[in-house]
Amino acid sequence: MSYLGENIPKLGFGFMRLPMIGAEIDIEQTKAMVDLFMSKGFSYFDSSWAYIGGKSEEAMKTAIVDRYPRESFQIATKCPVWIVKTAAEAKNMFQTSLARTGAGYFDFYLLHNLGDSRTQSFDEFGMWDYVHELKEKGLVRHIGFSIHDKADALDKILTEHPEMEFVQFQLNYDDWESPTIQARKCYEVAKKHHKPIVVMEPVKGGLLAQPPESIRKIFADANPHVSLASWAIRYAASLDNIITVLSGMSTIDQVRDNVSFMENFQPLNQNELAVIEKARQALSEIPSIPCTACQYCVKGCPQNIFIPNVFATYNRRLIYNDLVGAKSRYGLENRMYGKASDCVACGNCERVCPQHIGIIENMKTIAREFE
Repeated sequence: MSYLGENIPKLGFGFMRLPMIGAEIDIEQTKAMVDLFMSKGFSYFDSSWAYIGGKSEEAMKTAIVDRYPRESFQIATKCPVWIVKTAAEAKNMFQTSLARTGAGYFDFYLLHNLGDSRTQSFDEFGMWDYVHELKEKGLVRHIGFSIHDKADALDKILTEHPEMEFVQFQLNYDDWESPTIQARKCYEVAKKHHKPIVVMEPVKGGLLAQPPESIRKIFADANPHVSLASWAIRYAASLDNIITVLSGMSTIDQVRDNVSFMENFQPLNQNELAVIEKARQALSEIPSIPCTACQYCVKGCPQNIFIPNVFATYNRRLIYNDLVGAKSRYGLENRMYGKASDCVACGNCERVCPQHIGIIENMKTIAREFE
């Protein structure tokens, strides 16, 4: 059975982490990256109204739209309407994106970063009907959304909005069984609703290209001649029902590596899948906070601290030694919920935690390191 995007090459170019010179995009290097990418038969480019302060969409015009026939590539972009205050501002995002890219139309247009309280903005501003109108006018070929939330939230949105044609969410081998990301469960929900998937964060923001030494050894023992990133990208691309797997490439060397193993893509075989499983198990055994994201602790917190997400960011520090990335994610969490330092040590959380985690002491540690 065929699906939307079946014939699109399974490597997409995410325009979120482009090479920079100071505060500006290195447009000449970006052009070279685009040229190499397209010369190998790839065609899908992903951006957002918000990426790099709008400069990402402008770079699409300069590096892609102005230099290649429109039918030779697919442009996807997104509207994060939860950052504005009115429906008029929300709907104007589309016109801004269209002007920045000069694309004429978008092949894929996404409501950006649904989940948690953010979904409400799309409802209040009438964005579901609006993107459908854009499609009827021919300004958008396909409509969908990206989401950072759990499987039940994805299921609810797809049940309420069956007109959405595709979904985009984080999926990688480390997060496949993650209690906070729930990649496998989200994948199963999308398949249940017959929605094809655009994969984001297949290399987990670069972490799976630089995993702990014990993980590197597992992959090196299996095949010392391929990159660590190749295992992660091929893992996601090997799944059924995938439109493309986005890689947020920052250098020409990253493009060169990615196209080398995706140009003639072969899904992972059983032996390779066993290696992935071995690596996933090894990652799970690295000491970390054993939170299962059951959320029992959240309901009784008087400070509105979303404890499982705080622990997930700290585990990024513990497992990958990625302090910068962990603090960045922690800062995003604090935009909607309380900080670790807000903890008043009431003990409500510890009384209901099935894992008997010392939540109060962990909160003190996280506050010291992250704030």
